[in-house]
Amino acid sequence: MNSEFFCPSCGEETDHEILKEGSDLLVRCNICGNVRHEEKPKVPKEITIKTIVSGEGESEKGIVEMFEDEIVEIGDIIVAEVGDEPVGVEVTGIESGPRRLTKAKASDIETLWTRIVEKVVVRASVHAGWKTIPIYIETDGERDFAVDEVCNEEGLRFRITHIKLRSGSVMRKEGWKAYARKIKRIYGTKV
Repeated sequence: MNSEFFCPSCGEETDHEILKEGSDLLVRCNICGNVRHEEKPKVPKEITIKTIVSGEGESEKGIVEMFEDEIVEIGDIIVAEVGDEPVGVEVTGIESGPRRLTKAKASDIETLWTRIVEKVVVRASVHAGWKTIPIYIETDGERDFAVDEVCNEEGLRFRITHIKLRSGSVMRKEGWKAYARKIKRIYGTKV
């Protein structure tokens, strides 16, 4: 079996053959033949993190399994288990004791706050003269919508005039796109 280690003779990371495995490893460099002992690489432990999974109007308890040294950030897309069902979620909050963090090591996390991004509901407000028509588009979280795109949803054709993102910014430039999971509301006019 081979693995990469730093070779002091070669002065760089090279491929090594593992000759013997005990409390440490006896390895031989495949380039220069240097034989020496190396520490066994530490195998991170897998842990379970309590997770709150929010969907349309309701939240459920779930879990996320990660390695203890993994780094989690707000905005990361991960898989959570709710019951026996795996679901794609986006991290919206990280709780570590009394603090809310934007980034943390998995072993320091008490609770992850997430929202489902596999299937999302995108709200749209379509202007038809003096009337505004609300539309709810259930779609895949990875579907993208573009400013100036013509959509046909719920039997209504409309052109997207601008897109408000969950981050608070508004996209108005023609051709700018956003994933459904990042959209707070779409605004458009009936065509």
